[in-house]
Amino acid sequence: MNDCIFCKIINNELPANKVYEDESFVSFLTIAPVSEGHVLIIPKEHIVWMQDAPDVMVGEIFKVTKKLMKAIQSSQQCDYAEVVVAGEEIPHFHVHVIPRMLKDNLPKFPTKKYQEGEAEKIAQKIIAAL
Repeated sequence: MNDCIFCKIINNELPANKVYEDESFVSFLTIAPVSEGHVLIIPKEHIVWMQDAPDVMVGEIFKVTKKLMKAIQSSQQCDYAEVVVAGEEIPHFHVHVIPRMLKDNLPKFPTKKYQEGEAEKIAQKIIAAL
C-alpha cells in the first residue's frame, strides 16, 4: 500500500531500527515503546488483520515471535516478553513483543465482570460462529 507506514519501512522508504529481517517478515523497535526493547514484527506482505492472513503466515510469524521473545528476554534482562496482537492504529498486521518485569506496574488490560448468564450466551455465539 502506498500510504502504509509499515510498507514504507519494509521498502526502506522510512527509517527503522530493525532487529530482524528475513524473506517474509521484518521486526523493529517501535517508536512508542511500553518498555525498552519493545519491538513490532510485521509481514512484508500488506495484510490488515491477522484473521485475513494465510494460516502459514500466522504460524511463521509466531515462530519469529518466539525467537525474538528469547532474544529480548536475554538482552533486556526482563522476566518475560509479553506478546500482543493489536493493530487498529496502523492498518497492517503486526505483533508486539514487550519486555516485562513481574512487578513493573505497567498498565494491564482493562477487565470487566459478566452479568449472570451472559458468559454462557457469549460462549454459545462464538461456538455457533465456528
